[in-house]
Amino acid sequence: MKKIRIVVVDDSAFSRRTITKMLEGMADVEVVGYAINGEEGIQKVLALKPDLVTLDLEMPKMDGFTLLRILTTRFSMPVIVISALSGADKVFKALELGALDFIAKPSSSASPDLLLISDDLQRKVRQASNFKPDRLGHFQTHKADVDATEMLSQSEINQDKILPHHSPFDIVAIGASTGGPPALQTIFSDFKKQYPFPIVVSQHMPVGFTRAFAERLNRSSQFTVKEARDGDPVLPGQVLISPGGMNMVFEIHGGQVIARIALPASTDRYIPSVDVMLESCAAIYRDRVLAVILTGMGNDGSKGVKAVKQQGGYVISESEETAVVYGMPREAVATGVVDKVVALQHVAREILNIGTFL
Repeated sequence: MKKIRIVVVDDSAFSRRTITKMLEGMADVEVVGYAINGEEGIQKVLALKPDLVTLDLEMPKMDGFTLLRILTTRFSMPVIVISALSGADKVFKALELGALDFIAKPSSSASPDLLLISDDLQRKVRQASNFKPDRLGHFQTHKADVDATEMLSQSEINQDKILPHHSPFDIVAIGASTGGPPALQTIFSDFKKQYPFPIVVSQHMPVGFTRAFAERLNRSSQFTVKEARDGDPVLPGQVLISPGGMNMVFEIHGGQVIARIALPASTDRYIPSVDVMLESCAAIYRDRVLAVILTGMGNDGSKGVKAVKQQGGYVISESEETAVVYGMPREAVATGVVDKVVALQHVAREILNIGTFL
């Protein structure tokens, strides 16, 4: 059996030992080396040629961001960032720079609590075997590949008012996992004005990170992006992000659709659950749901898209050519209910096209 060869990069001796111990508990993994800073990290990658690097972002000498840029651009190396919750905004910057995924440290100090990430670490390392090196950074360069005729007019770009419009859908519901944060940023930054439909998102993410994630998306989007709170109304021109570690469902209250934030069931393998969100959308909005399944490992969303289609809704899946991990999109396509497979750089345009905004 070919083992996944890993280099651990972290300036904390305690973290290096603990992460190594967790990884070596996997029969299909071999920790081939470690580094205490970015400079040493480059040397180890060149000498040992690992399959994967785990990376702390805050280190002396060459920091994690500099090393990450080198690993993703020069070596197409999959990198899993392991960072404390206090560095949430830095984590999303790392994802934009090409990190494959991240894991939240329970504490920024040396603590046995670090062992709590073991299951998450082992699952994401195994996901790395499905990773496509040529997908690193695709979200940073995709705009150059879009034909100029596909760009919206300057008059539209400057228009910030939500206009009344009749559309075949009343809500866009998006599900994503590994590779999702930069993919979502790509889609939202491609909307050049605030359109009259709401968007709801379930992105697999741990507790404590989604508020910073929503704030980061909000800075580059014409839509108003926020982490959903229980009772928030679902409004046109707004994006609601399901809080990490929770599920987002919907109900009608006083004639208005509102979001409800619910504890996940013991059977929910992926959280926030895309299936739960889509099934709830289908029950409320019937045939006026547009579901989008983006990059990610696993099959979350496959039940949900069937629920959407049973009610007469429309389903888009990201193409294999642009998905960082072609797991969730593949499972969605395998249901036979996906209406259109679309490259990431065309998802926003396809949504507008279906909604007759173009």
